[in-house]
Amino acid sequence: MIYLDANSTTRPTERVRAAIARADESLWANPSSVHRAGQEVRREIELARDHVCTLIGGSKPREIVFTSGGTEALDLAIRGSVAARAGTVPTLLTTAVEHAAIRDLGEELAKLGVVKRELLALRSDNSGIIDEHAAREAIARAGRGSIIAVQWANNETGAIQPVREIANAARAAGATFICDATQWVGKCPTRVREDAPGADEDLCPCDALICAPHKFHGPKGVGILWLATSMRLRPTLLGSQEMGRRAGTENTSAIIGAGVACEEAAAWLNDAAIRGRLAALRDDFESRVLAQLPWAKVHAANRLWNTSSISFPRLEAEALLLALSERGVYASAGAACSSGSLEPSPVLLAMGIPEHEAHGTLRFSLSRETTPDELARAAIIIAEAAEQLAKIK
Repeated sequence: MIYLDANSTTRPTERVRAAIARADESLWANPSSVHRAGQEVRREIELARDHVCTLIGGSKPREIVFTSGGTEALDLAIRGSVAARAGTVPTLLTTAVEHAAIRDLGEELAKLGVVKRELLALRSDNSGIIDEHAAREAIARAGRGSIIAVQWANNETGAIQPVREIANAARAAGATFICDATQWVGKCPTRVREDAPGADEDLCPCDALICAPHKFHGPKGVGILWLATSMRLRPTLLGSQEMGRRAGTENTSAIIGAGVACEEAAAWLNDAAIRGRLAALRDDFESRVLAQLPWAKVHAANRLWNTSSISFPRLEAEALLLALSERGVYASAGAACSSGSLEPSPVLLAMGIPEHEAHGTLRFSLSRETTPDELARAAIIIAEAAEQLAKIK
């Protein structure tokens, strides 16, 4: 198996799996219980919270809220922020290239009349990256009380948004900035505090940040929401857990596993050379594919080291995915299944990618475990499968 679908999910590490097994075996008590067994579990959860805080460059572990996943964390941040503005209809600024967790929620809230939804303009170069100048003007117009929800890195193309500049514009306008960092955290250094050590590209001084450990070799079933102390949020589930910000008995095993994943990711991120080598492997993989298929096209903006979006014009992404799967290469389509047919990705179309290219676009995404040999073999298999399908067409 050659697994090139890391932006979808990753394999939990051995330490993560062991931590989850230990939790299931001996840390099954309710962490809200005052007895010793419950408090032992509580200590493990708070240790995990501390590891999360360290990974994202937070200030205090209590800023971290555990949810059931990244989608719920985004829903809580956006819906909770809107609810905190009761009596007003705030402007929600987002983009047409967001993950469906933001895109669909924004459309639903606009239909309900609780927000006025506006889309930030993208640059005209088909990169899918926000036009910074236009964004600053739009945020200033929306003004105090508005909400901005933008992803740090795109899940389909890896395109990196200018989140630091958006955060600064939001602060100047008195707006709230919610950053979807699901594809960023654990793959690149992150800091939400300006006084935390790191490079400029690591900084996102937002009001809320979301990530999901299963994107960096942690477990599914747990999401992470970081909240600045100034963030106004009304819970959507009422209860006493998570300091009253998200109700429900905690998913102890997943949270403990997430803490280990964050600890491991923080250690891995200390060596920038590793990410450089993996980015070079990604680039070599793309060169190998294009050398065999000169009619294919790589969408290469400023992007994550692990993501490759390649169009195979006139081919159907679903057919190519199935052909690759039969040959042991696993990837994803930049598309959404609708009514039994594979429609072009709204993200790619919003970027200005022609429909015939968007319809045949695949996403190949690397993890920390991806090897040079796997990528070299994958390039050959991809070329063979695409050529065979092209002859049929």
